[in-house]
Amino acid sequence: MRTALVAGNWKMNGDSGFISELMTGLKTDVPASGVEVLVCPPSVYLSQVKVQTEGSVIALGAQNVSEQKNGAFTGEISLSMLQDLGCEYVILGHSERRSIYAETDELVAQKFIATVETGLKPILCVGETLAEREADQTLEVVGRQIRAVVEAAGIEAFADAVIAYEPVWAIGTGKTATPEQAQEVHAAIREMIAQSDAGTAAKIRILYGGSVNAGNAAELFANEDVDGGLVGGASLKANDFVAICQAAGA
Repeated sequence: MRTALVAGNWKMNGDSGFISELMTGLKTDVPASGVEVLVCPPSVYLSQVKVQTEGSVIALGAQNVSEQKNGAFTGEISLSMLQDLGCEYVILGHSERRSIYAETDELVAQKFIATVETGLKPILCVGETLAEREADQTLEVVGRQIRAVVEAAGIEAFADAVIAYEPVWAIGTGKTATPEQAQEVHAAIREMIAQSDAGTAAKIRILYGGSVNAGNAAELFANEDVDGGLVGGASLKANDFVAICQAAGA
């Protein structure tokens, strides 16, 4: 039985006061069981959020990391730094990193390997653009993104990993894949992993991301292969994020 996971990706939003208020609301109301809850604040606020998660069930994650261990890499953040701050998870390969900052499948694979070796849990993001979906290339694109990591890291590296399917056309647009569309891709992803190891495929959590909100979460999460969500904008509203967590844990 896979425990649902709901991860809030705050992206480049918030300040100290906003985060303090948001965390107060989350600590009070997120479910204490039935779902794992994770927040991924901007890196400059990781320490503040770590303090505010103490005594709660909320885990801490980062939005990105360098594949390098240390050195002259101005502006980058290492895995050991994230570990030192108490992070448990790292989001890797988000479509915004791929499209805006030109992160390749190969670079994402390097980050995945480094994350696993450090002992943190990667959340590997995959997904297609609107043009790719309209060209019926969804599974081809998602398969390529996953194979790049499996071939580089080995299937054993996925033991504690999470995969997040995020159709690029649904991120921040208000558009959401239908529950049927989400289930189709999630089932295909699980089958892709099963081709390398059936046990890992049965255990791995596959999240849906792309305009998840309090109104559509329950229907999305009711699918057999949807194990929670990677939530963007709605994770910045305590009531909405709590409602999504409750839907996942129901």
